Amino acid sequence: MRAETQNTIEAIKKSLKLLAQRLDWETATHRLEEFDAMIEAPDLWNDPAKAQKLMRERQQLLDAVSTYKMIESGLSDNVELIEMGEAEGDAEIVTEAEAALKALVDVAAAKELEALLDGEADGNDTFLEINAGAGGTESCDWASMLARMYVRWAEKKGYKVELQSETSGEEAGIRSAAYKISGTNAYGWLKSESGVHRLVRISPYDSAARRHTSFSSVWVYPVVDDNIEIVVPDNEIRIDTYRSSGAGGQHVNTTDSAVRITHLPTNIVVTSSMKSQHQNREIAMNALKSRLYQLELDRRNAEVNAQHAAKGDAGWGNQIRSYVLQPYQMVKDLRTGVETSDTQGVLDGDLDRFMAATLAMDVAGKSRAEAMADD
Repeated sequence: MRAETQNTIEAIKKSLKLLAQRLDWETATHRLEEFDAMIEAPDLWNDPAKAQKLMRERQQLLDAVSTYKMIESGLSDNVELIEMGEAEGDAEIVTEAEAALKALVDVAAAKELEALLDGEADGNDTFLEINAGAGGTESCDWASMLARMYVRWAEKKGYKVELQSETSGEEAGIRSAAYKISGTNAYGWLKSESGVHRLVRISPYDSAARRHTSFSSVWVYPVVDDNIEIVVPDNEIRIDTYRSSGAGGQHVNTTDSAVRITHLPTNIVVTSSMKSQHQNREIAMNALKSRLYQLELDRRNAEVNAQHAAKGDAGWGNQIRSYVLQPYQMVKDLRTGVETSDTQGVLDGDLDRFMAATLAMDVAGKSRAEAMADD
């Protein structure tokens, strides 16, 4: 068997080992039996929220078990085919089986990364906020480019994207925008994107065609589901209504329907500028609860999430990623060192390599912290 094929087999085995650890493979069958017994209870749907949570957890376990078995079976079957082809001198069988293993190793690696998304809120939907930093029109245009990038990424993942609020720039782009992104592990994937993003390019708004540096900040926090109770006393918030500043034309609101909620103890401000004031109050309150929940997650996981808590202002020295379009083409993540010259691909939503590297780095840091705690 060729050395390259041996390496592929070892990589798949490594992924299977991690999946088994995360899944707690020895008890998986027993846990499925327990789930099956619970969903057959006659009073299951007396509490719809609890029933839905149970069904989600059962389906997640079923999917994980199915994935593990699929990878394990694919590995075993194709290794047998290679051994048979080599014994019989059938090069075609060997080539086909090796190609199947190469495809399987990519699947296994992707599932290995998904298995790392086991944080308390990783499986939740998420809110994504983008704010232009210093730099006027340049930064507003850069903020709109980032918004497009994340929407493209989410659509490629099959996630649902809902615009919650948007404030246009004076000449171009946006000063800020907030989205709700819904789908399995949406928060788990996007949480590593919180931080300042730096763009270097020849400005399309500079008649002298000079190179400009722009900054915009991104903040990601999980949507609080029905199983997480966040209580916000009325005396801790201030609710203001104002006229939404849209893109102009027939879609501009002519009444003070937009809502701004300020949480007085933390000075957190959330907004929503849809057409209905009632809807905006609900959207903004949900966003506030999610922001407060994120604060609690950061407090409980201070070492792992220090980079999010210390994000800082949108300016020099605080960026997590640089996007250079001139004088050369390069996107580089400053935390992991991952880089690519395919700048257009990244701006079109090809972000998985950066998210995966940061996720793996965070998990490694968490493991080291846990090991030190055990010592």
